[in-house]
Amino acid sequence: MSNDTGLSYCGEDIKKNDYDRYLTCLFAKDFARENLFALYAFNQEIAKTAEVVSEPLTGMIRLQWWREAIEGIYEGSPRKHLVVEALAKAVKDHGLKREKLDEFINAREFDLEDTVPLSLEYLEDYVEKTSSTLLSLATDITLKKSDLDKGVNEALELACQSMGLAWGLLGIIRATPFYAAKKRIYLPQDLMNEHELNTSTLFELKSSPELRAITTILTEQIKIHLSKARRLSGEIPKPAKSPLLLGVLADQYIKRLEGNNYDPFDAALHHPKASVPWKLMWANICSRY
Repeated sequence: MSNDTGLSYCGEDIKKNDYDRYLTCLFAKDFARENLFALYAFNQEIAKTAEVVSEPLTGMIRLQWWREAIEGIYEGSPRKHLVVEALAKAVKDHGLKREKLDEFINAREFDLEDTVPLSLEYLEDYVEKTSSTLLSLATDITLKKSDLDKGVNEALELACQSMGLAWGLLGIIRATPFYAAKKRIYLPQDLMNEHELNTSTLFELKSSPELRAITTILTEQIKIHLSKARRLSGEIPKPAKSPLLLGVLADQYIKRLEGNNYDPFDAALHHPKASVPWKLMWANICSRY
């Protein structure tokens, strides 16, 4: 089903709600693009669970609905739902592994808990199970089965792990104002204790030197993960690099953080520059991310 923009329901959803990933999809092969839209639309459905429910139990019921929807896909009887039906096609076309989808849903239970990640290690475990797993599924879609061998699989999984960690941590920084407005914190507790972050100030949607210090540490960690992902570039087939173009976008947001003294409340962190599509195009031509 498409609309007057020429995009499918999933494509329109991603363009509206996940524009960064939408841009990377434009550089995927034609056979993969629509299935990437489906995967990312699925991500939107799962990721917004905590936002659209009024209590944790309702959120758990919603996640269980999606678990059963995934079960139906693999049993050959997908539910009548635009995103489920589109995801079913992606699963069929690319042999996506059910355990990755299940792990992704399970990890989102944390969003329903009124807890703070205890440490950076704890936060990265959550980010890996969400952001990295999603990226791994996306690269599975970009490659035909004949393109994969054991060595490529290993390099690709490691690259997805590192790039997913980088993009996910960056997402935590960029979403800090959104979470703070809901009295929710995803910043590591150990870093908040170390820098004596005043959560009352944070919940008043105000920046602070303490918050910027934590953001600086997270940004340095993001750079480490980006470097790890890029060291594997030579071992990864070019078609699989389109989802990894998130690295180009990450660079742009990191520059903005460096330019604003690592203030996550800077509105510029939510809008890519007009030149970004050209940077993505050049990176794609040069087989970089």
